Amino acid sequence: MPFKKLHPQLQELLAEQEIDTPTPLQRKAIPVIKSGANVYCTAPAASGKTTTMLLTTLHELNCEAVGEAPRAIVLVENKEKALELYDTFLRYTRHTSLRVYVGYERLHVDIQKSEIFMGIDILISTPKALNKLLLANGMAVSEVKIFSVDDAEFLTKRDVFAAMLSITQRIKKSQYVLYTEEMHPMLKRFKTHFMEFSKTVKV
Repeated sequence: MPFKKLHPQLQELLAEQEIDTPTPLQRKAIPVIKSGANVYCTAPAASGKTTTMLLTTLHELNCEAVGEAPRAIVLVENKEKALELYDTFLRYTRHTSLRVYVGYERLHVDIQKSEIFMGIDILISTPKALNKLLLANGMAVSEVKIFSVDDAEFLTKRDVFAAMLSITQRIKKSQYVLYTEEMHPMLKRFKTHFMEFSKTVKV
């Protein structure tokens, strides 16, 4: 079972929540994501996509803080979803040393730069906010190991699509995982950019 091969702290957390059986998506996706491949995870609502992203991100970071630069990035559509996901991450990281930070458009880039400089492990942001931060040289990305997009349908908007390409051009090496309900043609176009040799998990 996928959960049995996750970090022990994650297994304990799942046990506390009485979650002992992975969803069909988690059963298929967790081993593929753990392999290090770029992955498109396509599944309907309430299939466990966000939890899959949380578990694989924390497992990849070994549930502990390291260094100062972010090692995981999670993109979401807007401020509301960023703050909601931030709260969810805090529930999963409360017994770890991991540092989670949330950024969004209305938060001034200089504030984000100064707070990120203090040291973070996981950054949750929107595409436009992250792109602005990177264009301002506000964050090092050399340590990024895993880059996830939650509910990636919003990347099909042309301005957001362009921001995503700009972001990924600045990240030299990372694993990318896109979670979506349906595989939109514009999402497939990422295969010629940063989703090379990607695998697809669909339920």
